[in-house]
Amino acid sequence: MSDRRDGAPENAVDDFDPADSGPSPDGGRASATPSTHTVRLELVDEPGQLLAALHPIADNGGNLLSIYHERGNKTPRGRIPVEVDFEATPDRFEEIVDALRSEGVNVMQAGTERYAEEVTILLFGHLIDTDLSDTLSRIETCESASVADVSLAAPQGTEEASSARLRLEARAGETDAALAAVRELAAEKELRVVEPLTGVDA
Repeated sequence: MSDRRDGAPENAVDDFDPADSGPSPDGGRASATPSTHTVRLELVDEPGQLLAALHPIADNGGNLLSIYHERGNKTPRGRIPVEVDFEATPDRFEEIVDALRSEGVNVMQAGTERYAEEVTILLFGHLIDTDLSDTLSRIETCESASVADVSLAAPQGTEEASSARLRLEARAGETDAALAAVRELAAEKELRVVEPLTGVDA
């Protein structure tokens, strides 16, 4: 994937013409005047991921305008942030966002609405002995949350208790579920949780 933002997206995008996808569900009668929208996505750095993310937009009546992505500017989870500009009516816009999420695409932001709520917590205990990598991986498997950033402090060495500051991203309205999953995991590994931290730069 290359860095670009212009009115003529990559060649693969040229194949997307809403006019070729057959008659629209409303018989061509838009419920409102189309306006420009921007969605910010997080994609795995694998061939075909960008193309797959564009299908729900075109298939639901979105008129693609531009794409911007930077392979060298990855998210904390090692994924690529991609911004897509397109035209759609308000109703179609909501359908597009729903379709993207249904296809497993992580929608980080849509328009002015952020779909990821952030919360910072602290974990205390024998984080190394209880396999910190496993702890983070299991948090990642929770549908409600993902780990955006980790900061580990072990001033007395890895043999003693240490602490980790975790910045979590949760789906809108699912922060409580994400924290509940972390608490359950911490209890299993006999770790202490301090949550949530506000006014702290993660």
